[in-house]
Amino acid sequence: MKLLIVEDAARLRETLGKALTRLGHAVDLAEDGSDGDRMGRSGGYDAVVLDRMMPGVDGLELLRGWRRDGIDTPVLLLTALDGVAEKIRGLGDGADDYLTKPFALAELVARLEAIVRRRYGQPDPKLVVAGLEIDTAAKSVRRGEERILLSAREYALLECLARRPGQVFSRAQIEERLYGELDGPLSNAVDSAICSLRRKLCPQGAPMIIHTRRGLGYLLEG
Repeated sequence: MKLLIVEDAARLRETLGKALTRLGHAVDLAEDGSDGDRMGRSGGYDAVVLDRMMPGVDGLELLRGWRRDGIDTPVLLLTALDGVAEKIRGLGDGADDYLTKPFALAELVARLEAIVRRRYGQPDPKLVVAGLEIDTAAKSVRRGEERILLSAREYALLECLARRPGQVFSRAQIEERLYGELDGPLSNAVDSAICSLRRKLCPQGAPMIIHTRRGLGYLLEG
């Protein structure tokens, strides 16, 4: 997933960014509502983690502006306000989910994955494509009874391609989906990741399922 975290508390913002990056997600950070608004309007995010209370532009004010202008990126509100009325207000203003502080990272990730699945019309966490079963909740990949072990980056690349089978992704698009400001790619990172993924998914003699469209990019098909 490509995620935007809008959080004015520096320690929490950086901790979340690093933790989600280690899990293979592309993460951009905004330290206040103004930066968050600008970045959120640029598009390209699977979901936004949005602090409810920030100086300047309040989280709910930012959210209402997005929804008013047709920006439908899923938003998970983070807040220390745990009253029922506050939750109703946040959801009524367009939030897709609501999580109170303090929280467990595992719950945050699970909630983000759930709202992203709903956005793409994939309520089942398991994707079946090109002979693979990809469990987006467990981050696991199987071909029949065989489990295929992937690194976090390889898995993120596979999930990106598998959510849109048959669609060509350019190198730039893949970089955008896999790398955030905390984890910029090397010049050959995408090609290296594709080669590594192909070796694991398509051992010698097996049909190729990640194809190259010369001058265009890569797609998953099989």
